[in-house]
Amino acid sequence: MFLVAYFIIGMTVLSVCAISTNGALDAGGAYYMISRALGPEFGGSIGIMFFLANVCGSALYVLGLVEAVVDDFGVLADGSVGNGVHVLKTGYWYELLYGTVILLLCLLVCLVGAGIYAKATFLIFVIVMGVLGTVCLSFFLVGPRTVLLPGGNATGLINASFTGFRLHTLRSNLAADYTVDYTTGVLMSFSTVFAVMFNGCTGIMAGSNMSGDLKRPSYSIPRGTIIAVIFTYIVYNLLAVLLSCTCDRLLLQRDYGFLKDINIWSPLVTIGIYCSTLSAAMSNLIGASRILYALAKDDLFGKALAPAKKTSCSGNPWVAVVLSWMLVQLVLFSGKLNTIAAIVTIFFLLVYATVDLACLALEWASAPNFRPTFQYFTWHTCMLGIAGCTVMVFLISPIYASASIAFMIVLLLALHYLSPSSSWGYISQALIFHQVRKYLLMLDIRKEHVKFWRPQVLLMVRNPRSSLQLISFINDLKKSGLYVLGHVELDNLDSLPADPLPPQYDSWLQLVDRLNIKAFVNLNLSDSVRHGTQQLLFISGLGGIALTP
Repeated sequence: MFLVAYFIIGMTVLSVCAISTNGALDAGGAYYMISRALGPEFGGSIGIMFFLANVCGSALYVLGLVEAVVDDFGVLADGSVGNGVHVLKTGYWYELLYGTVILLLCLLVCLVGAGIYAKATFLIFVIVMGVLGTVCLSFFLVGPRTVLLPGGNATGLINASFTGFRLHTLRSNLAADYTVDYTTGVLMSFSTVFAVMFNGCTGIMAGSNMSGDLKRPSYSIPRGTIIAVIFTYIVYNLLAVLLSCTCDRLLLQRDYGFLKDINIWSPLVTIGIYCSTLSAAMSNLIGASRILYALAKDDLFGKALAPAKKTSCSGNPWVAVVLSWMLVQLVLFSGKLNTIAAIVTIFFLLVYATVDLACLALEWASAPNFRPTFQYFTWHTCMLGIAGCTVMVFLISPIYASASIAFMIVLLLALHYLSPSSSWGYISQALIFHQVRKYLLMLDIRKEHVKFWRPQVLLMVRNPRSSLQLISFINDLKKSGLYVLGHVELDNLDSLPADPLPPQYDSWLQLVDRLNIKAFVNLNLSDSVRHGTQQLLFISGLGGIALTP
């Protein structure tokens, strides 16, 4: 499972590093990468998906933290208690209250700005690393012991064992053998476990989300992301091996908080869980606000997101932070951790697939402005990333996957027809140009034959208003051949302050669109109509598609 998750993440990280080292990055991270590569339609639709993924991800971690707090300090609905100090009441509304308080704490940190957030996350990192060190030492220092499982009571105690390092324990844990989740009563499977586990690996976009707040994003994002992925991969696999060798299967299946029972000092694990979950919640909240701010700056959704453009004196988009916090608060009302986990995973996988698609499109289009300094990627890695994300999306939940893709397509179509045109450039035009150039080079005029002859017409038009019927007639006559509308402007460029043809060119293109004809436009500035027409005859056409004088 770790191999599948990190295979997808690894392929996506290569694409992220390539795009981030190609040039300057603005706020918005993955949204900025995709929108500037694939155009506003893909950028806006995936930007919304990524924003929702971060919103749901923040709610997911808040709910996870509430679950941990209730497990440690909660009194059950029937009044029974476990082994810890239980002072908090449990129930839907109480847990919603706890989640709201935790989310308010995240909001306060994010409102102060990226500086305090960076300091807070660094402090949390130091604490978590210390706790992780004690966890790893505990496997070697703590002797075999019996652990009381959750749900045990006076009438029927259920125990499991921490065996220490035993070959028999390792062998018994090698098979999958999925069972019922003791917290939900639902039978687990590879896809459901992957959906929950994958959320612990989605932090690869944390750096790119903060690209607008970094001094050198093209330097920091690739190095930080790669180091983080390698480090977490080593830690996850190390813990998996240690757990498989020392904990019997019943303990792993029936007690998700068993590390507290086998640690040198159990409160350390509690502190580590709280800190890491709180950090993840803040990371997703601030990431969502940056994406929302970037969407608002690009005016893709008009006035709907206009308030999110407002920033504080220090540049912190506080309105976007507040709007993101409000949406996270709405998601908290669901109160279902596993359901949100599946949705978050699907959203993140779709975003990762689109990042790979953006990198693949730039590579295939041979875009002249795509010269990343990071060279450890190919179109093969992009394709593998897209394929891995697509397969896992539908394995997790075909219904959620289909609904998410349908939602993305609706957004894409809406942006295509309603959003204003952008000046970013469109990868579709680059791909078309690449293909046209390739096939033009293959079209050899020396190999043409009369049976495949197609009319190639240059129609000289002086006044379009009086030639509309002639223009339409030639359009019907051309029969999929080359059709060029030519016009000669009589003047001398040496006596003019500027070239008069570019403004006229737009008007001619509008005429072609209005008449719905398939023709090219070619204008010429000359001292006589004869010389201008002769020049147009020579320059009209490309390669094997050329007019014969």
